[in-house]
Amino acid sequence: MTSTLENSGQTAAPARVATKRHYLMCRPDHFTVAYRINPWMDPAIPTDTSLAVTQWNTLYETYLSLGHTVELIDQIPGLPDMVYTANGGFIIDNVAYGALFTHPERQPEGPAFMEWFREHGYEVAEPQNTNEGEGDFLLVGDVILAGTGFRSASNSHEELGEIYGREVVTLTLVDPRFYHLDTAISVLDPLTGDTSANIAYLPSAFDTASRLELERRFPDAIEVSEEDGAILGLNSISDGYNVVIANRAVGFEKQLRERGYNPIKVDLSELLLGGGGVKCCTLELR
Repeated sequence: MTSTLENSGQTAAPARVATKRHYLMCRPDHFTVAYRINPWMDPAIPTDTSLAVTQWNTLYETYLSLGHTVELIDQIPGLPDMVYTANGGFIIDNVAYGALFTHPERQPEGPAFMEWFREHGYEVAEPQNTNEGEGDFLLVGDVILAGTGFRSASNSHEELGEIYGREVVTLTLVDPRFYHLDTAISVLDPLTGDTSANIAYLPSAFDTASRLELERRFPDAIEVSEEDGAILGLNSISDGYNVVIANRAVGFEKQLRERGYNPIKVDLSELLLGGGGVKCCTLELR
């Protein structure tokens, strides 16, 4: 007997497998928008710290419910952007490449995160070049995608390659709304060594050469709409099956379901006032 799916000419989505992950987060006890270092931030718009904490806690509890391990770093008063832990470093095989932030307002975060890494048994590689950690560095299979254009300097990509001995692919961002790579690319299959690892991305966030490189490397990638990109819908976390995304990214949600993923929506609208979403609040500890 021929199945309905075969009759329709559609191909069944592959079976996805969730893997347990290890994350670092920072409760936003001192969250506010006191300065402007990206287009999302406006100090004139009031922020609600208690709401930010409530929304952040929903994300934290979501990870725990999925069986992931979450560690916490205490937020330092006067450093409201510490909640965006993804920018605090980049870790593979217990080696933590520290962050060296572009803007003076965030520069004290770099030493604070490196101190946490050392205290928790990670080997710390102190940065010589400006970089903002996993905000601009994404591990896809065995390759590191590395963003530049607004925050991380391209010479940090060379440093990254020397530290980890992996291929580093430079991608240039051109839209100031997408100032970090993790606002324009979502890694959907994060396992290292997985040659079939895939991504979702927003083509218009990149220059022509970078778009062509992404098309070549990821021919089956999900290309999200401008609407979903504009609310940082790509700033998401995947364990290979469950993908935690912004609750307003309805188009991306549908695309993920069609590919066999399980999208889980959370509301981080208050933290979006600082220019961050799900991924920004989550640093993976490998």
